[in-house]
Amino acid sequence: MRRLLLPLALAAAACGAGGDSTDNSSEWLRVLHHKKAAAAPNATPQQKQAYADTLGAFVQKHPGHSRAREVYQRIQIDFARELASLGRYQDAVRFYRAVLVHDPSNADATRGLNDAVAHLAVSRDKLLQLQKGMSQRQVAHILGKPIPGWTERTARRGVELEAWYYRRTDGGIAGVYFRDGELLAAEANSEAKLASR
Repeated sequence: MRRLLLPLALAAAACGAGGDSTDNSSEWLRVLHHKKAAAAPNATPQQKQAYADTLGAFVQKHPGHSRAREVYQRIQIDFARELASLGRYQDAVRFYRAVLVHDPSNADATRGLNDAVAHLAVSRDKLLQLQKGMSQRQVAHILGKPIPGWTERTARRGVELEAWYYRRTDGGIAGVYFRDGELLAAEANSEAKLASR
């Protein structure tokens, strides 16, 4: 008898977790199966992606399933944070906005969106916060990481030079220059040709 109660309890929880009137318990159990594989300590990126894809398809098919939507939103926010950490702010903005469409009061998505938008372009005030000798990490903390493809690295006479370029809020391009990982200079008006990027 005890054995029978556990599957019934799981099915009831799966069905009762959302406002969807259709019987979706078998589909929800399949999503949970993928979750188990994705949550394992040795989970592969493919298993994690399979879980996210299965959950996303379930949410699309059963938009009233509140628990599935809540979990999917958390995954979207985590993914948006990862994109932002890679300098892919525009992509992060899209994921944060997708969460806010369904949950306008989501504080994590709102904060993430504001942060990602703030890093899409740099202001003169942010550039003025930079100080010669800062590490790349310190600069990234103030300006964010540059958009992928907006960096250049060269080595000359045993010295590593690196340039990071950013869109400015007024539409121009700013340049930030490092020598051996330390800030050498920053300029609000870079002459770098970034049109092809």
